[in-house]
Amino acid sequence: MNRDLLIDLARRNLAHAKAGTVPLADDVYQVSASRYQDPEMWESEITRIFKRVPLVFGFSSEVNKPGSYRATDVVDVPVIIVRGNDGVLRSFVNMCSHRGSMVVEEGGGVTQRFTCPYHAWSYDNRGALVGIRDRDVFGEIDISCHGLTELPCEERAGLIFGCLTPGMGLNLDQFLCGFGEVIENFNFANCKIVGREQVEGPNWKIAYDGYLDYYHLPILHRETFGPNWNNKAVYDSWGPHQRMSPPDERALVLDDIPEDEWQLEHLLTGVWTIFPNISIGTFDVGVPMYMVSQLFPGDTPETSITTQSFLISADSKVDEEREVIIEKQMEFLLRVVRDEDYYTGSRIQRAISTGAKEQIFFGRNEAGGQNFHRWVDDFIACEDETTYLKLLSNAEVIFQT
Repeated sequence: MNRDLLIDLARRNLAHAKAGTVPLADDVYQVSASRYQDPEMWESEITRIFKRVPLVFGFSSEVNKPGSYRATDVVDVPVIIVRGNDGVLRSFVNMCSHRGSMVVEEGGGVTQRFTCPYHAWSYDNRGALVGIRDRDVFGEIDISCHGLTELPCEERAGLIFGCLTPGMGLNLDQFLCGFGEVIENFNFANCKIVGREQVEGPNWKIAYDGYLDYYHLPILHRETFGPNWNNKAVYDSWGPHQRMSPPDERALVLDDIPEDEWQLEHLLTGVWTIFPNISIGTFDVGVPMYMVSQLFPGDTPETSITTQSFLISADSKVDEEREVIIEKQMEFLLRVVRDEDYYTGSRIQRAISTGAKEQIFFGRNEAGGQNFHRWVDDFIACEDETTYLKLLSNAEVIFQT
């Protein structure tokens, strides 16, 4: 579970907190303002990032029983995640082989069969076509060749990773660069979802920039939680995946506690991001709670949609009082993201569209944004799967010191 690594990183943060220092990137980094609205770049991001790399489709705990499923939308692709009666988790395009209708509405449940609402063709929970209505008059067809279209899918650290391109290798170990072992510490496999929200936002990169940035916290969030944070951050990276942690009083609480007594909630503080679009934040509502944000491009370069899922340990006891606390925390976080972060992001979008500035800047104290945009460019530059895999094979794990 890599606790030793978390101890090392916490020890490093404690040293920075006591010294009042923070590690910095080598230089200021510039990116073209047009990247937040250029249609060609947006199309490249869809095809060479979101249709190629492993994406988090959901959580293992949502589909932990045979026959349990979740139907959702991922970058405008309707997807079914289902655990077959054989216990194997699979993912399919939510599309009937007959005339293309979606076979199940968005949502979840438990089923032995998916029956198309258009002509009642049916599929078992392993994706096989098992029923054609009025088959005797329909005509000859080899049902073994016309099951649901399967998508690459694999579970890791209680998360369900999938790829939107049928037949493409997932290459999950290469993609995660060791990050999967670290996020095992969240124990998502033993978590339950206590709430879920959707938020519309600006270009997905404008929105995601905010998840990689403590610099704005005391200013933009001055009316909510900002006064409790400084604007300093330490950035660690496992290839394109990152952790942003605060070298402040949150680290200082460990100063008088023996290291073997350091609690996991202190070691996991900060924001953890899985490229290209996942953010994991930790909160205390009497029990540890995680907010996992899945941020997807919208229908145009100027839009995005974020699904925020809130999880707590399945072993946590939640009485009526605790339910109220959890609900208030989710409402609070929705207001923060929607009315502060994404409201400001939408104003950034409008201002950028004027063309008044050709470049925007990420300072030496904003290494997370620098890393993210470099990796976006690197993935877009990969013309085929060979260069994509070569890029991953050269990825490094870098801890700021």
